[in-house]
Amino acid sequence: MGHGKLRKFEENKLFSCLLQPESADVLDVGASSLVLKDHPVKGHWNEEMFGGTDAPIVLELGCGRGEYTVELAGRHPENHYIGVDIKGARLWKGAKFATENGMRNVAFLRTRIEFIEAFFAPGEVSEIWLTFSDPQPRSENSRLTSPRFLERYRSFLKPGGIVHLKTDSLFLHEYSKAVALCNGLDILACSEDLYGDGREKLHASEMAAVCGQPAVDALFEVQTYYERMFLADGLPITYLSFRIDHAGDYAYPEWDKDYWKEVEGKRRSFGHRPR
Repeated sequence: MGHGKLRKFEENKLFSCLLQPESADVLDVGASSLVLKDHPVKGHWNEEMFGGTDAPIVLELGCGRGEYTVELAGRHPENHYIGVDIKGARLWKGAKFATENGMRNVAFLRTRIEFIEAFFAPGEVSEIWLTFSDPQPRSENSRLTSPRFLERYRSFLKPGGIVHLKTDSLFLHEYSKAVALCNGLDILACSEDLYGDGREKLHASEMAAVCGQPAVDALFEVQTYYERMFLADGLPITYLSFRIDHAGDYAYPEWDKDYWKEVEGKRRSFGHRPR
């Protein structure tokens, strides 16, 4: 491990906005199989991490360096934003920026997204952002919009809670749309080319009516490092938002995985991409 990472790990311990639980805090180590247990912060984020201020909580899952989290937080001080990632060296940048700029509506959580329901109580979260998630072409249950993950999100999202997906992967976009459609979820907005014909479509969408025009503007004005890189390479960026509400188990969609893999081809979305 390089000295740069070691320095970041040590500095991470000083950031009050960064929560880094141990595995024993959320896993029942005495169980014969993987069993989650509630972390003490569950249901108490506003008191424990945001100074007792009550505000809607918005998550970014797989936040990487946290640039999307801090930018949204700066635009919307009326909300609390939490970036979640497993890589401490990535989170260091966002946590350092939030600390140095006195951003009191930003927090970060270092954990596996598979453990996310151990940290949030029913109705504690208003929205979820998925920004440039790994499309996981070989493992459906590992996709962050799969029925397995939607079940996790439903356990803590408010009724009417919204999931936003922004991705360079047509494969993940089409899969996620198929999941939403086969479960009768309310799709608020959908664009296969956000920076092409997307702006006009998004301004006329239900998402704009629900979240407001500033939220639509932010889709174009807030960009991650990799988003800018993909745009420079001519790759279209897609967007999908839908409400999580659904009664009963979520169904898996029947869709042409091989076709969409062929359409996407050998795009970087299918390879390892450091953030």
